[in-house]
Amino acid sequence: MKQTLHVDIQDYDIEISDDRIENLKDKIDFLTTGKKRLFVISRKVYKLYGKLLNLPEDEIFILPDGEKEKNIKNYLKIQEKAFESGLTRKDVMIAIGGGVVGDITGFAASTYMRGIDYIQIPTTLLSMVDSSVGGKTAIDIEGAKNIIGSFWQPKVVLININFLKTLDKKQFLSGIGEILKYSFIEKSCEYEKPIFLSEYLTLCCEKLFEFDSVTLMRVIDYCLKLKISVVNKDEKESGLRRVLNFGHTFGHALESITNFKKFTHGEAVVQGIFIALSLAYKTDLINYAYYRLSAELLESYGFKSINITKYDCDKLTEIMKHDKKAQSDKILFMLPCGKKSVKAVKFSSEEVKDFLVQTPHITPV
Repeated sequence: MKQTLHVDIQDYDIEISDDRIENLKDKIDFLTTGKKRLFVISRKVYKLYGKLLNLPEDEIFILPDGEKEKNIKNYLKIQEKAFESGLTRKDVMIAIGGGVVGDITGFAASTYMRGIDYIQIPTTLLSMVDSSVGGKTAIDIEGAKNIIGSFWQPKVVLININFLKTLDKKQFLSGIGEILKYSFIEKSCEYEKPIFLSEYLTLCCEKLFEFDSVTLMRVIDYCLKLKISVVNKDEKESGLRRVLNFGHTFGHALESITNFKKFTHGEAVVQGIFIALSLAYKTDLINYAYYRLSAELLESYGFKSINITKYDCDKLTEIMKHDKKAQSDKILFMLPCGKKSVKAVKFSSEEVKDFLVQTPHITPV
């Protein structure tokens, strides 16, 4: 099976397939004919699929796994490898891995010789439904995620769901977390027609965890259609694209305060969604029925809200104050304001801290 989506911004395609992984080499060779290449590949993916991909050893840079590897040192190593390999402005970088690999490779490509082409080949569910598409590239510094980056669109995105067969359950759930996010923002994405994602996710939970290929491809397709709709209208996050940050304000802070070790990105985003739901309920943006329906959807996929007071609420608030989306000393949250709709709401840091301290468990009784 294969399907193709198109992104109007920079005019590129996203191919979703369940083709044999060993066939990717021919596809890549065709797309990069006459170009020098640098493959940036995750260490785990290289161990699992290096032989099947059969890539030239002298064209490979192996990136260690983990969010902590998305740093300035590895960014410079990629640049040095590209220079030593003789890449010019006409050549290409290719990211093979999860969001960390895609983010750092995209940023390296955007700045090498002031910008060269790059191709995204995501291998995790999270990167397939989100980070590989849309052109956000970045690296981290200590205490701040994605604080150095650029908008740089890939030339093509090749999604092969067979990479998911070796994805561990924790990382698979991370992708589910981001998928669930899309179900809360569907109307706000301004797609041309209803997709009914939340309804579909309510019905297909079992099939997703059984790795049903038709279900997986359909869910990835739904999520990407919503993201493409947003990116086509607002490439550089001047307005509409903020809807994609639903769950991320608190989620990024939670990742940071736990040194990116306790929660995957998707797990942290789900906790951010629990926070957003509770804030929206407490400020009368949503009623109790929608609150409970939303919480039950998250819980049906095995997610539970954490006890926030186990963490330093002052520090969590301080991290959120320095979020890229913060404005004039106000912390910006995307909050649900109706079924499948969200809007931006600003809070003072004191309001946020008081809310966190007074809400040890999100679900109201």
